[in-house]
Amino acid sequence: MKFIDEAIITVQSGDGGRGCVSFRREKFIPRGGPDGGDGGKGGDIVFKTTSRKRTLYQFRFKRHFKAKNGSHGQGKKKTGKNGQDLTIELPPGTLITDADTGQVITDLIKFDETVVLARGGRGGQGNARFKTSTHRAPRFAQPGEPGETKTLRLELKLLADVGIIGLPNAGKSTLITAVSSARPKIGNYPFTTLFPSLGVVQTAWAEPFVVADIPGLIEGAHKGTGLGIRFLRHIERTRILVHLIDVSAMDTDNPLNAYTTVNKELAMYNQELTEKPQIVVLNKMDLPDAREAAKKFQAAIKEKQVILISALTGQGVENLKSKIIQLLDSLCE
Repeated sequence: MKFIDEAIITVQSGDGGRGCVSFRREKFIPRGGPDGGDGGKGGDIVFKTTSRKRTLYQFRFKRHFKAKNGSHGQGKKKTGKNGQDLTIELPPGTLITDADTGQVITDLIKFDETVVLARGGRGGQGNARFKTSTHRAPRFAQPGEPGETKTLRLELKLLADVGIIGLPNAGKSTLITAVSSARPKIGNYPFTTLFPSLGVVQTAWAEPFVVADIPGLIEGAHKGTGLGIRFLRHIERTRILVHLIDVSAMDTDNPLNAYTTVNKELAMYNQELTEKPQIVVLNKMDLPDAREAAKKFQAAIKEKQVILISALTGQGVENLKSKIIQLLDSLCE
């Protein structure tokens, strides 16, 4: 399943500056001849992927983009200044197609990929360019070429920023409902979620980020048990992991059992998954005896910070969002 964030925008590269018609006129220098300079080139429209962008949210309010025009040529063979290119930043995973024909133009997958999709118009030549032995005083120059205008469709085929992992019934669907507009099916039985649910989390103080509710992983998931391989593939696309643990179902004699089970499956499927930044979260802190169980868990995992929440009541959820944003921002530095 792919979450697609979509926008249609119009881009226009800059027009080239016109060439200049000018003649050299200086005292004591008769018949100075043509000296009109060339016009400058118009600016290009450049698309670049960056880790600073995680969604296409920026195009919600602005859909028209135009690069600067080139300056006109001047006398004394002065060439006009080139128009400044306009660089539009996109998140990796953005597919760009022609909105009119549906033709795929480019698929930007990696960080720092750059592509020019609308080239600025060429500057016109000044009359100095047209001087010949038989035509010594040309009184004409070229106009600048117009820039290109294109209507583009942008589709973000999601590379999720955050993957919520954990055993079945840890509360992943409830958490994604609490932090975003996603509304996955919720129930108290294994594999309620058969496909990853995706939601955009918006805050008043930071760039939105995309969170994926990865369906429950169980022992043997790396071999395909419980559709595990299908779910593990989605984790490969995420940047950080939120490891959600049901504190009410914790084995107090072995409080790290759920935590180690899931991490073992990640390692056996792909060792690189264990190297992803991970935020450990104990959920359902609103239930009786949750505090005592949480203390035992924290005592057993002293090397990691543990965040306590109740996805159902909202307790600690804002703190969790802040931690996620801080971690995502640190990866961009």
